[in-house]
Amino acid sequence: MKKETRFETEVIHSGYDSKEYKGSLAPPIFQTSTYVFENARQGERRFCGEEEGYIYTRLGNPTVKMLEDRVAVMEKAEAALAFSSGMAAVSATLFALTKTGDHILCSQGVYGCTFGLLEMMESKFNITHQFLAMSSKEQIEQAIRPETACIYIETPINPTMQLIDLEMVASVAREKGIPVVVDNTFCSPYLQKPLELGCDIVIHSATKYLCGHGDVIAGLVAGKSEWIKEVSMTTQKDIGGVLSPFDAWLLLRGIKTLPVRLDRHCQSAEIIAEKLCAHPSVDEVFYPGLRTHQGYEIMKKQMKKGGGLISFTIKGTKEEAQDFLDRLNLIKIAVSLGDAETLIQHPATMTHAVVPKEAREEMGISDQLIRLSVGLEAWEDIWSDLEAALNGLK
Repeated sequence: MKKETRFETEVIHSGYDSKEYKGSLAPPIFQTSTYVFENARQGERRFCGEEEGYIYTRLGNPTVKMLEDRVAVMEKAEAALAFSSGMAAVSATLFALTKTGDHILCSQGVYGCTFGLLEMMESKFNITHQFLAMSSKEQIEQAIRPETACIYIETPINPTMQLIDLEMVASVAREKGIPVVVDNTFCSPYLQKPLELGCDIVIHSATKYLCGHGDVIAGLVAGKSEWIKEVSMTTQKDIGGVLSPFDAWLLLRGIKTLPVRLDRHCQSAEIIAEKLCAHPSVDEVFYPGLRTHQGYEIMKKQMKKGGGLISFTIKGTKEEAQDFLDRLNLIKIAVSLGDAETLIQHPATMTHAVVPKEAREEMGISDQLIRLSVGLEAWEDIWSDLEAALNGLK
């Protein structure tokens, strides 16, 4: 029996055996579009599924498979599937789970492009959606319809950092036979494992913490092997949002340092969140690691730490919020997260600009809200930059 290893070991070794690749310590990049069959009958067997083997990189690639196997181990899933972007992963998942006339129950806030996808699915395919706080079993039970095909959750929610009790949602969904999909991007499997909490499918924008270096666009989905295979041979194969071998290789490299990086992200974010709370120009701070956060007890139950993302509101107008961003020097104005560099953005006019103002406000996204992705720089330097810019608001 293979000895079970800890997460920090799995992110370095799982999914790859150097003995199978001429002793190469680093996984090789299979930079090929297609594969040669030994004969015509082998090609026939592979295309009809009678024989395992590679056919065409849109249908599978050894480097990509190494990444998928590693992420499956990290998420405690049976299998995983890699995509060319986080939104390719989201769209393939939702298309696979729904049909015309279905209904999707969503957390009270989602990434702006996910919101746009949901709107498109409703207008083009009559697949409706509903946003819900999911604060109690009774509330969820009342919102579920006969046509509800899945429950889609972000936790922490982008960008308000609200938390949802995954065990509670999963218990309701299990009784109704409805799959629960969780966007785990903000936490990564190092901080949160939704499948162990009873959920069914996990999605990542691997662009963020899994990569960690701001040089890859990618997505991942993890879940039961039978369902993953179905998605692989339908919505991924036919729509075509597959990951390139080189990007898979970069992700394999980035994932090796995920625990070390996230420990630093979280440590610095905790310090900076406390300091933001004490600054007179800051109105509210939303960080799961704060005892004052509405979801602090949920965080302690389902997350390892509070994460590297902080949202906060400044005392002032939209224009003053933008002026605050413009006064920063070290911190970069950019809409991603999870990179070595500290990044900051204004959700109402950037990541969630596609969301109508009324809907944004219902989600808790005001013109004064700022989202900060705490990087790997010295926290003292990050805070010095923030403090100087905040002092300029007085």
